[in-house]
Amino acid sequence: MSVLHEILGVALAAAPWLLLGLFVSGLIRAFVDDAVLQRWVGGEGPLSIGRAAVIGAPLPLCSCGAIPTALTLHHAGAGRGPTTAFLIGTPGIGVDSLAITYALLGPFMMFARALGAVVTAVATGLLVAVGTRGTPAPLSGGSSACCTNGCSSEAPEQAHGASAPAATGPPPATRRLREGMRYAFRDLLEDIGPWLLGGLVVAGVLIALVPPQMLSTYGSGPLAMLLMALVGIPLYICAAAATPIAAGMLLAGVSPGTALVFLLAGPITSAATLGLLRREFTNVGLAWYLGGIVASTIAIGMTTDAVIGLAALDIAAQAGAAQELLPAGLEAVALTVLLWLGSRPLRQWLRHRLPTARAS
Repeated sequence: MSVLHEILGVALAAAPWLLLGLFVSGLIRAFVDDAVLQRWVGGEGPLSIGRAAVIGAPLPLCSCGAIPTALTLHHAGAGRGPTTAFLIGTPGIGVDSLAITYALLGPFMMFARALGAVVTAVATGLLVAVGTRGTPAPLSGGSSACCTNGCSSEAPEQAHGASAPAATGPPPATRRLREGMRYAFRDLLEDIGPWLLGGLVVAGVLIALVPPQMLSTYGSGPLAMLLMALVGIPLYICAAAATPIAAGMLLAGVSPGTALVFLLAGPITSAATLGLLRREFTNVGLAWYLGGIVASTIAIGMTTDAVIGLAALDIAAQAGAAQELLPAGLEAVALTVLLWLGSRPLRQWLRHRLPTARAS
């Protein structure tokens, strides 16, 4: 029962902030113009890399969902560096994951995660740009691989929105807002829902069953951070779902910097992203990409632990204060709304199955 109690506690604390993050994600989806995105990310220099990392950060796309947009930007003139920065910055954080980070880990870790994702994107983008300079571009053909689980299924539409005929004009604001909210509270929530549920279960198990002293000895330092990076890169978990797992790690004795390495490395990449980079940037670019992620996240994790130690910050107290900002009744209502919206696929499946069962 203690595990269920901890799972419910984490879910209640996260629910209102996740709803807020989804709402803002819907606004971004509705009103971010793809032509402006291409104009800002185009080019190959350091400024383009920085802009790609910053612009990609708030977009509500996972690693697979960022692929079609990144391909469009690359084929429209964006260099390998900006394309890499966009592929890292976009899934690394989002408005929804930042909101849930604030709720479960507190304001310092939210800021560290946002800054760490941008720094990782910029540093890795610069490494790929310099490391692949002079490397001929391969002949790319065929469509890009992506997740087979429907991850951000609406992303291709966003990626190709800029190529729509200009004569049609933009849709009315109310229609764009409605489509943005439909994407956020239906498509995006359904994409991250199973991962988020799994993350809550893992967090509850860690908090309830793992004593803090068990991991406190081994949960910090470069080796622990390297392990988190090596585990997080092939794991691929969306940014929102990684947050409760990191919260569970923190309460189980892992240092904040080590948990931050997991938060950064886990959501950044996927098998589809690695395949795309190998095809578009060759094995040389893929090697610089992986090396940049590992080195950057470990450096950020060590810096985070050092800052926390020097400033004598109590991250657990910050997280508790953030969770107490909202009344329990509001948390319960928010969790109920999330469960209802997230259960739409199950309700649809039951509607299709029940008539069949009655007929038989």
